Amino acid sequence: MKEFKPLFLFLARFLGTYILLSFFYKLYLDQYLPLKNPDPFTKFTSDTTALLLNKVGFVSYSNIAINQPWMRLVINGQVASIVNEGCNAISIAIIFVSFIIAFYTKVKETFLFIFIGLLLIFIMNISRIAMLNYIFRFHYEKYGKIAHDYFFPSIIYGSIVILWIVWIKFFVTKKNIKNA
Repeated sequence: MKEFKPLFLFLARFLGTYILLSFFYKLYLDQYLPLKNPDPFTKFTSDTTALLLNKVGFVSYSNIAINQPWMRLVINGQVASIVNEGCNAISIAIIFVSFIIAFYTKVKETFLFIFIGLLLIFIMNISRIAMLNYIFRFHYEKYGKIAHDYFFPSIIYGSIVILWIVWIKFFVTKKNIKNA
């Protein structure tokens, strides 16, 4: 049983972190979604995407859809898409953080990597939403479903896997080699 201790520690840390963060995220969402209001982070995500679209030359803004738990992203005066809770990447961030905590090393290293990883995930997510809106709004509508359902999720999840590999290769195994 002793040989399985690292596996049990990994599972306990991963599941414990995942369940705890998911519980707090649900409590957070329960303040907004039953009232049919978008949560503040989803609003921030939508507003930041509109800002990025404006920076690259598209007249855009986001606004609250009345009595709906999402934001509308408007480009050149027309609604291009909605940004709902699932678009804010918090669920993905919870999985990312849970995995990093499961392979915990030093406190400072771990939290610095989590911070940098979350920042990268946020930037990638805003870029993803902006590119999807470009596809939805301009000439590429027939590719919208494939881009939304397959292409961009593979990029975002692939990025998280790359971050995990970097974490394991350059921090976790480095720590284990030093301790050996």
